[in-house]
Amino acid sequence: MSTVMAGDAVAGAAATPGAGPVPVGRVYRFELVKLVSQWRIRLLVLACWALPGLFVAAVAQQGTLPSDTLFGRWMHATGWAGPLVVLGFAGSWALPLLTCVVAGDVFAAEDRLGTWRHLLVAVRSPRRIFLAKTLASATVIVLLVAGLVASGVAGGLAAVGNQPLVGVDGHQLAPSAAAASVLLAWAAALAPTLALAALGLLGSVILGRSPMGLLVPALSAVAMQLAQTLPLPVALRLALPGYAFVSWNGLFADPNRLDELLIAVAVSLGWAAVATTAAYRLFVRRDFTTGNEDGEKRRALTYGVLPLAGLLALGTGAVAVATPSTGSGITQAKVQRSVATVFAHLYRLQTEQLHRPAVTEADLRVSAECNRGDGQVDPEGPGNDWRCVVTWHLPGTAAPGTAIYQLDVASDGRVMADGDGPKEVNGYFLVHTATGAAPNPLWQFDGQIALLDSSTD
Repeated sequence: MSTVMAGDAVAGAAATPGAGPVPVGRVYRFELVKLVSQWRIRLLVLACWALPGLFVAAVAQQGTLPSDTLFGRWMHATGWAGPLVVLGFAGSWALPLLTCVVAGDVFAAEDRLGTWRHLLVAVRSPRRIFLAKTLASATVIVLLVAGLVASGVAGGLAAVGNQPLVGVDGHQLAPSAAAASVLLAWAAALAPTLALAALGLLGSVILGRSPMGLLVPALSAVAMQLAQTLPLPVALRLALPGYAFVSWNGLFADPNRLDELLIAVAVSLGWAAVATTAAYRLFVRRDFTTGNEDGEKRRALTYGVLPLAGLLALGTGAVAVATPSTGSGITQAKVQRSVATVFAHLYRLQTEQLHRPAVTEADLRVSAECNRGDGQVDPEGPGNDWRCVVTWHLPGTAAPGTAIYQLDVASDGRVMADGDGPKEVNGYFLVHTATGAAPNPLWQFDGQIALLDSSTD
């Protein structure tokens, strides 16, 4: 009812004889007011600006941390780990659901309420109606994402403090560098969020009165998440917009690995552009006067499904040609290099905790020998049967040190290492320092393999 009254008000103000279409700015403000006046949108805004901070602050006070999430094991050490844990959760669940509520029903709602005639009389331009609705949806989504970032950062800093952050390769980022990387990571995650929102717009246009358009972004996100768990070829993995939700981890390596991130963001923006264009072409060709649906299914296939399928094929081919990587991108050499690099950095951190003589990574000369299935499986690809023997050298000591790790290597390149002895190195969760017990950085740690090949691979 409020939407109908608002449409009548706009019609009364604009429907004068000989008047042209209403400026986009006025229609945009009208559509934005319609969105934010809905109780569910206001509830989402409140939740996004409050719940992440409360969650981060609460988890930081608990004895058990979400170590299955990247950076979760560092939530007691620095406030910058919290917003990254929130980002990991949001990319899987929160952001797809937000796009469902905001963009998945923005056109279908007008069908159910029967308000298209009011809008068309008032605005006199389906193109401007589409543009205004798209911009209003994008504005609300950006506002919600900004709330997730601000709340997560505030909760982490308030509960833990502005401390250095351990990156995906074990090196420490200064608080200022951690802050910049966290903000860039969230900015990168905005690209696949807009891609899901565009799919929501397309579903809302195609499905008309049906509220099933609400499910299009969520179902698309679930399908892409399931695909990312499979041992896909690298080119196909990067051609899916969902990979941008995890590719930001390259910002926390030294040096930064930006190739995968830039490709993933470009792919996501491409999907957003193609899906939005498809929704636009379907919308402006719709017959609002008779409600005749002849040819609607054919146009939906021509302008909706086929362009996205073509984009996936084109993106896969382009990535395959532009990068030399083949297969899963996970090789024995990459696993060994990742484990050795992280161990070297974290061994230095443990040395500082225990107030032992300082060493450098060059002094340690860390190496790793890794295999799968006790040597019975080819050492490549994802799996939880990787085993590594790490070797290092201390200055002035003839015998090298060794440590064993059991690895779970995910299909997206994440390495989760679990210490398996010796106990004085990685056998205990805590180490005893001069100031009391502290988490042992070598007990368990995360790493990240670059799926794309480089000249050093």
